[in-house]
Amino acid sequence: MIHLPQLIQDLGVILVTAAIVTILCKKLKQPVVLGYLLAGLLVSPNIPFMPTIKDTSAVNIWAEIGVIILLFGLGLEFSFKKLAKVGRTATITASFEIVSVIALGYVVGQMMGWNSMDSIFLGAILSMSSTTIIVRAVDELGLKSKRFVSLVFGVLIIEDIVAILLLVLLSTVAISQTFSGTELLSSSARLGFFLILWFVMGIYLVPSFINRIRRFLNDETILVVSLGLCLLMVIIATQVGFSPALGAFIMGSLLAETREGERIEKLIHPVRDLFAAVFFVSVGMLIDLNVLVEYRYEVLIVTLVTIVGKFFGTGLGALISGNSVRHSTQVGMSMAQIGEFSFIIATLGMTLKVTSPFLYPIAVAASAVTTFTTPYMIKFADPFCTWLEAKIPTPALNFVARYQAAVQSEGGKPGIAKLLWRAFGFRVLINTIVVVAIFLFAEKIVLNMIVEVLGYGFTSSLLLTVSALLIAAPFLWAISFGQAKSLSEEDHARLDKLSFGIQLTRGFFALILAAVFINGFLSINSLAGIIVFLVLAVILAASRFSNKVYSKIEARFLENLEGPKHDDKEAKKFSSLVPWDVGLAEFVIHPNSKLVGMTLMESKLKESFGVSVTIVQRGDVNYVAPDRNWVIMSYDKLFIIGTDEQLEKIKQVLDEKVPMVEHDEETFGLKSMRLTETSPLVGKSIRDSGLRHSISGLIVGIERNDKRILNPDSSMVLELGDLLWVVGDIEKVKEIKALNTASEPA
Repeated sequence: MIHLPQLIQDLGVILVTAAIVTILCKKLKQPVVLGYLLAGLLVSPNIPFMPTIKDTSAVNIWAEIGVIILLFGLGLEFSFKKLAKVGRTATITASFEIVSVIALGYVVGQMMGWNSMDSIFLGAILSMSSTTIIVRAVDELGLKSKRFVSLVFGVLIIEDIVAILLLVLLSTVAISQTFSGTELLSSSARLGFFLILWFVMGIYLVPSFINRIRRFLNDETILVVSLGLCLLMVIIATQVGFSPALGAFIMGSLLAETREGERIEKLIHPVRDLFAAVFFVSVGMLIDLNVLVEYRYEVLIVTLVTIVGKFFGTGLGALISGNSVRHSTQVGMSMAQIGEFSFIIATLGMTLKVTSPFLYPIAVAASAVTTFTTPYMIKFADPFCTWLEAKIPTPALNFVARYQAAVQSEGGKPGIAKLLWRAFGFRVLINTIVVVAIFLFAEKIVLNMIVEVLGYGFTSSLLLTVSALLIAAPFLWAISFGQAKSLSEEDHARLDKLSFGIQLTRGFFALILAAVFINGFLSINSLAGIIVFLVLAVILAASRFSNKVYSKIEARFLENLEGPKHDDKEAKKFSSLVPWDVGLAEFVIHPNSKLVGMTLMESKLKESFGVSVTIVQRGDVNYVAPDRNWVIMSYDKLFIIGTDEQLEKIKQVLDEKVPMVEHDEETFGLKSMRLTETSPLVGKSIRDSGLRHSISGLIVGIERNDKRILNPDSSMVLELGDLLWVVGDIEKVKEIKALNTASEPA
């Protein structure tokens, strides 16, 4: 008898059950995520008389892959540029939310009589929202073009980063029962270092790599390449102590900056759906009805605290960061749940044996309940905002609007510290990180390889030091001499007055940085160390070699960073409109769209919806500010500016397709008809005859005086005795033939 692995049997049970339940949810117009969770509950050991999953560990591995693919897909949709646009507001919002919810969770835990450690872990568990649940709900509800969604995704990313720091902090507190600020700062610096390094190296390498192999990429190979890069980044992130989900998101964001970003996103979509189904089913399997009954009051309290606390915490954070009441409310209602990192934090407490056994099942139950409520919270956020704005007094709304405009405005000259950072700070920071990475790579990896060949000694140390310095020289030169760009003449004039001090400080910093690493391989007091240091100083002073190499590296980096033209140049033109609550959304015209063939004037998009078509991307060419006679064609990408409400309405029109008329052999085919003396078509050109419209077809051939004319020109005049061969609706052809009393039978 053939043995079927248990994993295949379990996957069959999962997918069949999920398919049946989700179809029912679709019929009842319920979220698909809800169906997956119910399917997980049905196939879990907690429900008798139902097929049960046997190998839960294997299913959990598939679920982990699902989280990775989901975060990879999120990165493809939410690139570094989009994150940069909401970086400040997302950081403020997430920080306020995390601090307030942790404090609220601690207070609630104490009120329920829990010990301090349980209360601390409860606050940390409640502070993390579910990226996968929110991404799925937003996708199903078709809200990706909403402006508040970008902020939600930004807050989720900040939460994932903070979650890593929380794990370090909670581990320290749990083991030592004390707070270690030094270790927290160390972990924060390490995380920031690797994030910036991955960003810089990724932007420089990944788009260049994709462009080099672009001509070899069909759908199959690009899917394999992108997933391979994703898992490679997951491995790297895990090796340096970060979560696999963070690595997957970073690689997705890097690939989003390439020309193939949209193509990869479309190819990943079905793969993401498959693994997402397994993930959500696995979450549903964790629901234990007995725990829900035993700890029903605690679950109810934690659930209410999650929904109410995260709504107010996130909403107020968004309001403080300069968002409108509507967007702040939408963000708050979108994030009122707990998710994957909450399970990791709860598991940490169990592993370290510092939390009570009931905390984990309560967290899982609250997560399951809030997962049910999340799609409805997001769905009804807009009408709730309308109701809330009607209840808030007008003076209060005006005060918030003035505060929002003040926060988002950039008025006035920047201070000298801000100007120095804009001109040199970011450049020095990035190049410093690259130099540090070069020497760490040389110390941790290359040194061992050299020692295996030459042995450990003066020769190997000198060779490694010189090689590392030659590679780092262009970046050390940039720290010392790199010139500021994109500054106004007035700002340049202000900096020129400080040029001597700035130049001296930068050069001194670069030499100190180099000296620290030289001393790691060679004693800076030794003759060899002094010689190497002097050689480096000469290289930096001459700067011709370093300047040339660095200029090429920087040009390639900026070229990759700029990406598609519309992302960088045109979208920036509308960034100042943010206080007006408008956004720039992109829509692809489907071949069956009723707008295909219309001009912008005929489409009446501006007159009907109050929006403006700013750019049309056709192929690889961008057409800025198309006039009203521009003809819309299939697969045109329209960049439209408008409010959330306007964009939502126009999306429905753009998604509306002309129904396809299906024909079969009995209603549509090739027929012939002879023109007689009574035919009204005699003496008319094909164009003027109206046959195209009257038979829903066209003339494909004419027999005239024993000659056959294939595909005749529309200007040809029909004559008495012509035998027309037409392709069209047979019934309509019969009606036309009836006008010819002597028509020849087909």
